[in-house]
Amino acid sequence: MQIFTSFLKSNMRSVMVLLLLLTHGYLFAQQATITGVVKETPGNLGMPGVSIRLKGTLVATSTDANGNFSIKIPTGGGVLQFSSIGYKPQEISVTKTTSLNVMMSEDASTLNDVVVVGYGTTRKQDLTGSVAVVGVKDFQKGSITTPEQLLSGKVSGVAITSNSGQPGAGSTIRIRGGSSLNASNDPLFVIDGVPLESGGVSGASNPLSFINPNDIESFTVLKDASAAAIYGARASNGVIIITTKKGLSNDLKVSFNSVNSVSKIVKQLDVLSADQIRTIVNANGTTAQKAQLGSFNTNWQDLIYQDGVSTDNNISITGGIKKLPYRLSLGYQNQSGLLRTDQLQKTSAAFVLNPRFFDNHLKIDLNLKGSMQKTRFANTAAIGGAVSFDPTQATYTNRTDYNGYWEWLDPTTPTGLVNLVGRNPVGLLEQREDRAKPLRSIGNLQVDYQFHFLPELHANFNAGYDVATGKGTVYVDPNAAESILSNGVSNQYKTNRQNTVLDFYLNYVKEFKSIKSRIDATAGYSYNDYLTTQYFYPSFDAYGTKVANSDPAFPINKPQYRLISYFGRFNYNYDERFLLTATVRRDGSSRFGPAYKYGTFPSLALAWTVKNESFLKDSKTISNMKVRASYGITGQQDGIDNYGYLSTYGLSSLNAQYQFGDTFYQMYRPSAYIANIKWEETATANIGLDVGLFDNRMSGSVDVYRKKTSDLLNRIPQPAGTNFAATAIVNVGDMKNEGVELTLNFNPIKQKDFNWDFSFNATYNKNTITNLTVVPNDPNYAGFPSGTIAGGIGGQNAYINAVGGPKNTFNLYEQVYDQQGKPVEGVYVDQNGDGIISPSDFKKGKQADPKVFLGFSNNMSYKKWNLSFTLRANLGNYVYNNNFSQSGNLTQITGTAVILNGSPNYLTTNFRSQQLLSDYYVQNASFLRMDNVNLGYSFGNLFKNKANLQLTGSVQNVFVITKYQGLDPEVASGVDNNIYPRPRVFSLGLNLNY
Repeated sequence: MQIFTSFLKSNMRSVMVLLLLLTHGYLFAQQATITGVVKETPGNLGMPGVSIRLKGTLVATSTDANGNFSIKIPTGGGVLQFSSIGYKPQEISVTKTTSLNVMMSEDASTLNDVVVVGYGTTRKQDLTGSVAVVGVKDFQKGSITTPEQLLSGKVSGVAITSNSGQPGAGSTIRIRGGSSLNASNDPLFVIDGVPLESGGVSGASNPLSFINPNDIESFTVLKDASAAAIYGARASNGVIIITTKKGLSNDLKVSFNSVNSVSKIVKQLDVLSADQIRTIVNANGTTAQKAQLGSFNTNWQDLIYQDGVSTDNNISITGGIKKLPYRLSLGYQNQSGLLRTDQLQKTSAAFVLNPRFFDNHLKIDLNLKGSMQKTRFANTAAIGGAVSFDPTQATYTNRTDYNGYWEWLDPTTPTGLVNLVGRNPVGLLEQREDRAKPLRSIGNLQVDYQFHFLPELHANFNAGYDVATGKGTVYVDPNAAESILSNGVSNQYKTNRQNTVLDFYLNYVKEFKSIKSRIDATAGYSYNDYLTTQYFYPSFDAYGTKVANSDPAFPINKPQYRLISYFGRFNYNYDERFLLTATVRRDGSSRFGPAYKYGTFPSLALAWTVKNESFLKDSKTISNMKVRASYGITGQQDGIDNYGYLSTYGLSSLNAQYQFGDTFYQMYRPSAYIANIKWEETATANIGLDVGLFDNRMSGSVDVYRKKTSDLLNRIPQPAGTNFAATAIVNVGDMKNEGVELTLNFNPIKQKDFNWDFSFNATYNKNTITNLTVVPNDPNYAGFPSGTIAGGIGGQNAYINAVGGPKNTFNLYEQVYDQQGKPVEGVYVDQNGDGIISPSDFKKGKQADPKVFLGFSNNMSYKKWNLSFTLRANLGNYVYNNNFSQSGNLTQITGTAVILNGSPNYLTTNFRSQQLLSDYYVQNASFLRMDNVNLGYSFGNLFKNKANLQLTGSVQNVFVITKYQGLDPEVASGVDNNIYPRPRVFSLGLNLNY
């Protein structure tokens, strides 16, 4: 990674000049220039992105946003081939410099469409599994910082929830509800043939943020087992394949894209005003508390939040040097967050070479991507501090202690501060510097050879890497109130990751016209190695003095695991009507013991292309119809410890030392282990129907699926004396997801000056836990709690995972209400009638996960104008409002040594103390959100038809309609406690192609 980035830094100018000179020299030899425009029929609209190639050569280009193109050919002329996915290809002979007007019509059968799947490609019409493809045209628009944002709301069965509004923040991605409780529920990402490890990179809030969204060509989402089983042990949660843009052997093309944005806070969390606090304290506080009241009216949230400013600039250069088509892209992004001191700078580069040799028998694809980030993470404790700190106090004082920030003082303590209370929120931000400089590079070299003596057979070799360095420092001012007892902090951290992939497979494709058959067979081998190097450092205070007893037991740790696999896939097509796909993968993982090291993951799928039957073949109404059915098994190994099947030893913590004489020693102690731990396995059955009507002006698909996970990992008690801990993670559970997915696409208007298309997707998913114990459905095991509630003592939880219900089911006391409908403090329904309110009276209620999620995308164009927007909705999801439960009571305000702010919900309930376990705080969080709206204008061709300019204005997070009373209803964890607000973003974008 460092070599790659250093080379780019020091040699970028030379490389670019060389590319330009060589490309210019090559093109100078071309004599005839062919220009023209490609339009679609019957709409007569210019078609962007149409591939144009001089037949028999590597000379190629593509049309711009308005369908215009220019290509140079030898003076002797040639044949130009025009192709675009979903349209009938054309060939036109040209003999001299001329201008062409090419019309392309849709091809309902789309026989030539190619879809990227695991280890190769397949024809779209040969797909038998549940696969969705989203390309550049359908991506989310606006200020996009991480790749998954491009996909949000676009695919049925895929739920993407942003974790926060922090710059570069990640997302929670769930495909068909997820398949695990204690292991990972994240899908597998594969970038240009390189599978990514699920873990993050130190110093980066999102491992996907290193991928420049402007370099992405398409996403392919593999949802069912038939599509995903080729990835075996890592595919239970689905697979998302990212394909980046490639080079073209054509004239030099330069594209510049710039998006500049302003982010504004949409809504602050409701808190009591300074006057309300004074009223409450004067009515209920002690004499000392009344004396503490200040005369200020401070809105602490105003002081910690700001308008964020962002610029995202990208330039790409494509061209060709004889038989070396290339693409070079550079990107720079600088974004400040809503929370003051939050900053993200990212520099990225990508270089692609796609040469073809021996009449296209040898294809080489070299992909190199690198990214460097410089981040400053704001102290998010200031968010909770701004909500709870006394609004009657000032921000600063004339004192010199604590750097002039107003703090609660107590002259009777050694530090002069009141202990165990919140600190000044502005001071929390300004006096901490949490800086990181993570780097990452992902690349691969893929070689595909088509045998001359047997052209139906291809050999493909792929060597890839994913290396990252995450390092950073944390500094806290020695005079800061938050660290006055420790003289501040000056610590560092560093982690290196080095992942390697080697794949080799053979692919055989042959048509047998005599028996109306086509076969496509693949067999291969895959090797994946994942190595992490963790560095541990002593702790230091802000003066550089090492903290006593902070030396690490080991300065370096190198956890490593490997995955060795064999896989095969067989596709059979009979008469373009009946399709069969059989897949099997055999995975071996070093994470498991000898008896459970290997797992086999098969799948089988059938499809019937009804459209090609004689009774529908000539139908003008039905342009496509296919019925699909599949069944398969996939696995899960992410989230499982590398050495969970072995007993390992580690040093005890500092507060668990043994005394020998006058000295205390940390002792080595064993960890719990399960020798027979193995994969989680998910069996998926899927039935689907694809339909297209009226030349595919209306199209859609519906899928019904059932996923059952067995050998589910669950933490259960261990019998005394049988293990080294009271509990351990064991394969004991079962869980199922059942659902329906619907996707509809419409193109009701397609005219010369006006085009309108829109799409709608809907997903219903029902999750049920069917077993969690060694003895099936053990009545003595209630389940395991989850969803930590802030504000309590002893780790209280909002929901439970129990047999018979969905995961993340709220499990709390049922609140009793008076005749006016107000909750009665401390009064709950005695569910078992024993006259005592205890945890046995908890009642299972609503679920945190949505039952239904919806997406709607709309695109309209009129002449040179374009308008698009995207809507998303979640239905049936509930959120525990921890802000209400923690601070909506009198104890929050007057129950400590100092005055704190509280939630206005106190004025509704008049609760005197916290009622954290009341289901009163579980609120309906269904919502409808407009993710973005975009208005664009194309200026057309400029500079003598050599350039094209387009301007776009967009707004993200336009509005949210919901009954939820908190800050934002979209809470991935189901427990809302001071989340980083999602901003409303106003952007102006410019795209110039030359």
